[in-house]
Amino acid sequence: MSETTGARSRPADARSQGKAPSGEPDWNALTDEEIFAFRDAENRRRAAPEARAITGMPEDGVTIEWQEMELPGRRLPVRVYRPSSGTPGTGAGLPLVVHVHGGGFVGTAVQSDWVNSHLAARLPAVVVSVEHRLVGPDHPLSAAVDDGWDVLDHLVRNAAEWGISPTRVAVFGESCGALITALAAVRAREADLPLAAQVLVNPAVDLTETMLDHPSAVEYSHTPTLSMPQLELFHRFAVPPGADSRALSPLYADLHGLPPTLVVVPTHDPVADQGRGYAERLRTAGTPTQLTEFPEATHAFLSMPGMAPQAEAARKEILDFLHTSLAA
Repeated sequence: MSETTGARSRPADARSQGKAPSGEPDWNALTDEEIFAFRDAENRRRAAPEARAITGMPEDGVTIEWQEMELPGRRLPVRVYRPSSGTPGTGAGLPLVVHVHGGGFVGTAVQSDWVNSHLAARLPAVVVSVEHRLVGPDHPLSAAVDDGWDVLDHLVRNAAEWGISPTRVAVFGESCGALITALAAVRAREADLPLAAQVLVNPAVDLTETMLDHPSAVEYSHTPTLSMPQLELFHRFAVPPGADSRALSPLYADLHGLPPTLVVVPTHDPVADQGRGYAERLRTAGTPTQLTEFPEATHAFLSMPGMAPQAEAARKEILDFLHTSLAA
């Protein structure tokens, strides 16, 4: 699919394609205070021990801890996963995987403990998940994009302090986190910071006027894990008046010179066509790109191994791809 596929007039009844999930809030009617209250409550729920039945248990043999990172003008929490056995005796440091969770206007690194701890143990590697500023009335998407890049840049510049190898670095993002990751990879190329690989899971990479026009957005406009009204709310917060939506859309970026890429697409996802289109654009730009689709999986399935049986296979796909890329 080319970058313009799906850039057509949206049917007038696009929002009525499928029934809204029972109990879904009227997103556009929520006040800022109600958005903040929902966000806080949802993130507490995702981080609670009871949520492990859905989000999965962390891998054994990994230490997980919160750390605060000193960045220009702010301190930012990151969630760090290290194999308990420590750094191999070569003295070269472990590979680094910088991860950005999904959610956009909600989300926390804790929801990704299952996959990140597995990568840390099995690669082995240091995995650092960015607890970026969430998109909302208080922060546009550009703030989260800066957080993703600044964490990556800080880690590579301070590789010895973190016990990592600055020449074996990968980035990994989910949903909105995949957008942040994809833009970080573009910045890394511009800064001559070498990356070994990028992994993009159910990536949202188009924030322009075509965002809601892709066929998958119409076909799967109301799913249990992502709906058209949620996408509209996210877009309103992410791209405030006067912001350049194209500059925030990896789908329309210069994609030459990027690292080998794995794009993971669940088929029953409003943004599935964005992932497919991005994979094609990467290939056209000369980037080695692997596109893997998981039939009947829905958006954010990788964060829900307790409910999505396809998550296990996706995790293996990511592990194998990163193992090969980081070894090279």
